Amino acid sequence: MKIGLKWIISFSIIALVAIGGLFWNPAVNTPDTGEFLSEDKIVGADVAWILAAAGLVLLMTPGLSFFYGGMVGRKNVISTMLQSFIALGVISMVWVVVGFSLSFGESLGITIAGKHYGIIGNPLSYPFFSGVGNLPHKMMAPTIPFILFALFQMKFAVITPAIITGSFAERVRFISYLLFIVLFNIFIYTPLCHMVWHPDGLLNKYFGVKDFAGGTVVHMSAGFAALAGALVVGNRKNPHHEPSNIPYVLLGTGMLWFGWFGFNAGSALSASASAATAFGTTTIASASAMMTWIFFDRINGRSVSALGACIGAVVGLVAITPGCGFVSIQESLFIGFITAVVSNVMVNWKVLKKIDDTLDVFACHGVGGIMGMILTAIFAHGEKASLLHGGIEVFLHHMAALILVSAFTFFGSLILYKLTDSMITLRVSEESENKGLDLSQHEESFS
Repeated sequence: MKIGLKWIISFSIIALVAIGGLFWNPAVNTPDTGEFLSEDKIVGADVAWILAAAGLVLLMTPGLSFFYGGMVGRKNVISTMLQSFIALGVISMVWVVVGFSLSFGESLGITIAGKHYGIIGNPLSYPFFSGVGNLPHKMMAPTIPFILFALFQMKFAVITPAIITGSFAERVRFISYLLFIVLFNIFIYTPLCHMVWHPDGLLNKYFGVKDFAGGTVVHMSAGFAALAGALVVGNRKNPHHEPSNIPYVLLGTGMLWFGWFGFNAGSALSASASAATAFGTTTIASASAMMTWIFFDRINGRSVSALGACIGAVVGLVAITPGCGFVSIQESLFIGFITAVVSNVMVNWKVLKKIDDTLDVFACHGVGGIMGMILTAIFAHGEKASLLHGGIEVFLHHMAALILVSAFTFFGSLILYKLTDSMITLRVSEESENKGLDLSQHEESFS
């Protein structure tokens, strides 16, 4: 087998990263810089729950690989599953080296009327997790070790690019994909994460965006990046295929639903009433969306299918994510219902059908994230009143933020795809596509 220069360079980068970490002095307990509280402020129950929640969120990525892998054709099962699974390796390393610093490091940004609003973190704040120790951070997570907060957030960074893969499944080169997700994590995910979840972030502090667990940061960013990817990579030569393994899709949905409790309820960052609320709204919204999807399919002349039930359940999980800790069980029922209807319509919309988004990532995650953010601005309870509770300002700020995030993630991703393609061609050859990516990219087959 001929080994290209790109593989040698890639291996060299991994080696440099691994060796480079040895030259940093990782502080187990960070010196008192004013950022951190003493160790006696740690709450054991919170630590136990976030440890469990972090494990649940990690499980979502292999769950997604089964969910996507079962939907594609038989000659692309392994490649599709690996594209999701490999994010656990790639993004975890990027997160330790620089991703966490860019997301939650010292805020760099703009000053408006004497107030600072962050756009991205300082990359030199926590390189190689230096300074990420056992003491709780005063503002970000005051009852758990800072290292646990960093690892919990890492799982969100991992699954976001994995979601994108469904849009260009069956036709993208593996090495090009690896380069793209590194660029996406650094230039799209981390600034968006900082703006929404850092205490000084622009969308958090200035716009007052209420995003409990990732409607904008994860699902909208992945959805719009998926749309951009489908446009840049282009349509498949044979866009029609039969799903290879529906039981895989069912298994993946179950793993995602189970892991989503860590995703949403864990975002309370404590074992608290807020976590319990998020736990309840998460499962009810998903149940509502699943049932809505299959009955809406039926009244539109389509069969009641296991595939439809699974897609509906995931759409409900996406929709409730931004508002899960802010809305009631009753409101989550409606959020799941209305989002399933809108997303179902978008999946079957003729205009979107012309774009070969293989697994309808934009129609499910992008639209689901948009609906979730809009409905959160309508129904959310709490300190900043939503539209239903007289908070027109919060609603308008959410709409402005939606436009900003949509433009940033879509056009930013377009640029990154073009940059990736100029460095390493994104799309496989027609011969490789016909052969299937399992064999042409990995010399493995699904049987």
